[in-house]
Amino acid sequence: MELNNIIFSFFLLIFGYFLNNYILLLLKKSNINLMADNDFQKPQAFHKKTTYRIGGITVFLLLLLSSVYLFFSKNIFFPEYVSFCSLFFLLGLLDDLKVNMSPKLRLGSMVFILLFLIIKNDFYIERTGLEFLNYLLSTDIFAIVFASLCFLFIINGSNLIDGFNGLLGIHALIIFIVLFAINLNYGNNDLAYLLYYIIIAILIFLKFNFPKSQMFLGDSGSYLVGALLAVSVGKTSTLNLSISPFFFCILLAYLFFEVFFSFFRKILFARQSPLLPDQNHLHMNFYKFLLKKSKSKKNLNYKVAIYINTTYLLLITPAFIFMHNGLFCRYYFFFLLLFYIYTYQFILKVNFKS
Repeated sequence: MELNNIIFSFFLLIFGYFLNNYILLLLKKSNINLMADNDFQKPQAFHKKTTYRIGGITVFLLLLLSSVYLFFSKNIFFPEYVSFCSLFFLLGLLDDLKVNMSPKLRLGSMVFILLFLIIKNDFYIERTGLEFLNYLLSTDIFAIVFASLCFLFIINGSNLIDGFNGLLGIHALIIFIVLFAINLNYGNNDLAYLLYYIIIAILIFLKFNFPKSQMFLGDSGSYLVGALLAVSVGKTSTLNLSISPFFFCILLAYLFFEVFFSFFRKILFARQSPLLPDQNHLHMNFYKFLLKKSKSKKNLNYKVAIYINTTYLLLITPAFIFMHNGLFCRYYFFFLLLFYIYTYQFILKVNFKS
């Protein structure tokens, strides 16, 4: 790595650390509750003290700084990253600032933004690993709708699992490291540089979120991370045609299926709107499982992130080894979906019996 990049990396780490500390100190001293998460009664709340939802802001600022550096030092610029990530960050920021927005309005805003950005950036999914689906993607309308749905799943999936210390941060970190390794190995240096600085920004956030949380990502951060993941996977897939499209499906399987499964679970079994939050997601049920099975009730919040992400890392390892084998990746992807369903039912059964 060039000396300038090493110097900037250290600068980014130091700047990010002091930036987070300064913002936290400023908020605590001024007693500003605007971005404070102190609603302990909402379904997705598993924390017991006021925590500021500023992680998204600091990650966004670090990425903005990194983008400026890459543009002026290496003439590297990805307009799709800027547009997707900025607009979804701002959409999530409205909620962090406690601007009242109904679930339907938020979903409608996301769909509108996605349709606009996908058409504007010409950001389509061209390979799926399924011939009939590739054929349908040759139709412009279907291609736009399909790409929008993929983004919706990943962005909302990131928001759904952002409930425990380190859960989304570590999960995203694993995916970004895999994508960085792939692009570096195949000579896609421009994208590798950007992914490298994304990894640094995530690491800085995790310093303040894991194991004990001083800040949350908030909706601005979870939307931002989701958009970063979706764009990064799309770009990596397009640049590395020898890798099976199903490998990238495997990388995003947890985020995708969390939304997909929850949607139908709420409609068919809970008889409620799929847009309303509840406490029956996999990570929430696993937390209840640990409460019943663990002798010590301490530190279970961040242990959820450790157990789930360790399992995820072990499960994607075979796919990483056989990423060029389309047949293996296809069947392994569907195996992971079945594994999710089995695990969910097993945990639910144990919790119910207890």
